[in-house]
Amino acid sequence: MVAVPARTAAPPRFLRPFQKFAQAGALGSIALLMCTAAALLWANSPWAHSYELLWETPLSVAAGAGELRLSLREWINDGLMAAFFLLVGLEIKRELLVGELSSPRQAALPIVAAAGGMAVPALIYVACNAGGAGAQGWGIPMATDIAFALGVLQLAGPHVPLSLKVFLAALAIVDDLGAVLVIALFYTQRIEPYAFACAALAAAALLALNRRRVQDLGPYLLVGAMLWLFLLRSGVHATIGGIVLAMAIPTRTQSNAVEFSLRARRLLEEFDAAETGDLLVITSKGQQEALHELDNEASRVNAPLLRLEHALNRPVSFVVMPLFALANAGVPLEGLAGAAPQVAWGAGLGLLAGKPAGILGSSYLAVRAGIASLPAGVTWHELRAAAVLAGIGFTMSLFVTGLAFEDRRLLDSAKLGVLLASTLSGVIGYCLLRRRAQQPQI
Repeated sequence: MVAVPARTAAPPRFLRPFQKFAQAGALGSIALLMCTAAALLWANSPWAHSYELLWETPLSVAAGAGELRLSLREWINDGLMAAFFLLVGLEIKRELLVGELSSPRQAALPIVAAAGGMAVPALIYVACNAGGAGAQGWGIPMATDIAFALGVLQLAGPHVPLSLKVFLAALAIVDDLGAVLVIALFYTQRIEPYAFACAALAAAALLALNRRRVQDLGPYLLVGAMLWLFLLRSGVHATIGGIVLAMAIPTRTQSNAVEFSLRARRLLEEFDAAETGDLLVITSKGQQEALHELDNEASRVNAPLLRLEHALNRPVSFVVMPLFALANAGVPLEGLAGAAPQVAWGAGLGLLAGKPAGILGSSYLAVRAGIASLPAGVTWHELRAAAVLAGIGFTMSLFVTGLAFEDRRLLDSAKLGVLLASTLSGVIGYCLLRRRAQQPQI
């Protein structure tokens, strides 16, 4: 007998913000996909020469006797992407404090799965490129693009368990943390001591702001901008400054939920009492004052970390990441097939095969050993689909590619492998989820 599918239950209140984030991720991934397609078409069109010409255009910012001169692509990769890393850092901190990674039992499966999903792709890449010119790129297939992966999950329909989305987000966040450590430890150029010391002082200033319980985001952003500049001069990749800044943003609030509830109720009573009869707030000074006070109370109860994360979410999803894709995904395909096949194979196989193999293998061992359990309502088939989606490396993989290689031949070969593997991972993962959703319940 075929059962009629039950109506999807409303998610718990504490998961609703995550659900909104996943829905926004679906829209952001569409913008990312469109810019990727545009970059590929542009780089393989009769106007291909203008693609590199545009992104290599130098732009300078001068202040007094100092001048900072970078190409347009470097402004995006080193500058705008710092906002992406800041958002990643905020997500990592939130997950560690109150999210899926906040307790050992909850964190066990995402951490173990992410570790396997980073190690196996790196080993596959090394096996394909051992001793070759492309050996430096072993970090390319290690990370998951959380926006693309959650976007595909969201497009797969309402039958996908919310707990699976939470698991994949937690796994991708651990992946991102691993990628950040790899970038800091293995893809850092020669250190310039004076600039690095100034960066350390800026980081100490951020810590001091946090310890003094400064709630205004302005001082943090100002010192964070100085930290970015010093890191850029030091040889450490400047986007690491985004992670350092995120760790300093406070999670404490000026008032608690009970205090806010009492004050908000009083202000709403004042708002109702000040009604003039025309239902227009603009004509009632009392209602305007009540709204202003209510807005202040909402700011006092909302943690600076959450305020900044909310403010960054859309600009990063709809401006920073699409611009990054437009500037970096343009790979000229003509004559590339035989350029550096081992690099393309290493990056591609690492993402497409290594990611799901590492995630599923480590997850199976962790569950069998009793140190972790499957998320509520998630089957092994659904976990397999999520593991395949984790092979969408894209943003972070392209970013590491740019750090690993200067040789254009190696750079474009790695990008080709990343783009093909990410596309196939998304398509295969989507098909697995849709096939599962269409199977009748017996």
